[in-house]
Amino acid sequence: MFKYIIRRTFYSVWVIVGVLLLTFVLFNLASGDPAGAILGKNATAEEIDSLRRDLGSDLPLFWGRLCTTEAFGKNPSAPPGSQIKRQFPCPDIVAVLKYQNKASETICIADSADSFQLPNDSNLVSCSFFRKQKNPWNSQFLRSISELISIKKDFPYLSFFNFGNTINTREPVTDVLKRGVVPSLMLMLPIFVGELLCGVVLALLAVAFSGKWLDRMLLLSAVITMSLSYLVMIIFGQWYMGYYLEWFPLWGFGSIEFFILPVIIGIISGFGNNLRFFRTVFADELQKEYLRTALAKGNSSVSIYGKHLLKNALIQVITKAGASLPFLFTGSLLLESFFGIPGLGFAGMEALMNSDIQLLKALVLFSAILFVVINLLTDIAYAWADPRIKLE
Repeated sequence: MFKYIIRRTFYSVWVIVGVLLLTFVLFNLASGDPAGAILGKNATAEEIDSLRRDLGSDLPLFWGRLCTTEAFGKNPSAPPGSQIKRQFPCPDIVAVLKYQNKASETICIADSADSFQLPNDSNLVSCSFFRKQKNPWNSQFLRSISELISIKKDFPYLSFFNFGNTINTREPVTDVLKRGVVPSLMLMLPIFVGELLCGVVLALLAVAFSGKWLDRMLLLSAVITMSLSYLVMIIFGQWYMGYYLEWFPLWGFGSIEFFILPVIIGIISGFGNNLRFFRTVFADELQKEYLRTALAKGNSSVSIYGKHLLKNALIQVITKAGASLPFLFTGSLLLESFFGIPGLGFAGMEALMNSDIQLLKALVLFSAILFVVINLLTDIAYAWADPRIKLE
């Protein structure tokens, strides 16, 4: 068991590395310049350059000594011989000139120079300005790795989730995550337990009264809840039970009453899928020989369904629970946004609306790690549920 856990943990690390690579491609390559998108068209060159340094988007992708800068603005097509003025003070600036014969030239610009004179050469194609750095390994990719885990000189020598500050409020990202974990758990755990218990108990009732009116009513309600949109359930629940009947508050986070309505909606939304899945599993299990033997021996219904059936179907129950738990985070995005619960889902929606790249990256990696850990715990639970399973 211990060797298996170590091996699976090692494999999980490579899965997280793959997620990190995919996140790096999405946020650093495909998304373009985040500083321009965040600050808008009216931002000054110095503001853009400062935000790029904070985000690390001015660094080379994997390796290099040249970092992008706006110290001399953007003048790729300036005519030869023109004078380009410095926008703001910045040391170690170089100009990279490219010519028609594919030759290039790098010219160092003095820190005290207020402008740069382009060569009066008709073969000049473009001129770009960069800031030199001493460490060529200081790149966007290594910065992405250090945001997830980095080495410190002091105990405990390792630091995790170093995503810096949020772009909008300049608050540390770790503080936002810590503040949002408790409300999200208060919402997600009751929904998870409620969905699981309702699905298992009602599925046992359905197979116990298979073909009768109770079974048909349960299946009909399952189909109805599966057909309804999650968004429709939220809006209708808020209007009917919150606004019309005034049973629950509609917005905010405080006492337990703020969670009752979103938890009810979350349980109802997953009720149909769980009921149909567990009913199919239990119905297949009832056809096996050992249950017919137990019934022939005169065992009670409680013993047959509660002991033999549920125990031997526990593997499928664990599989379903392990597969659905990570996706509760996705469901909490809508619930927290509509009910004003300041959890991780609410923070994710705000980060998405405000283009807060740092917070979005942290939430993506956090959910990926959560998914990997839950899968590992699910595999370990298999051995606990059925000792015949050997974890190798």
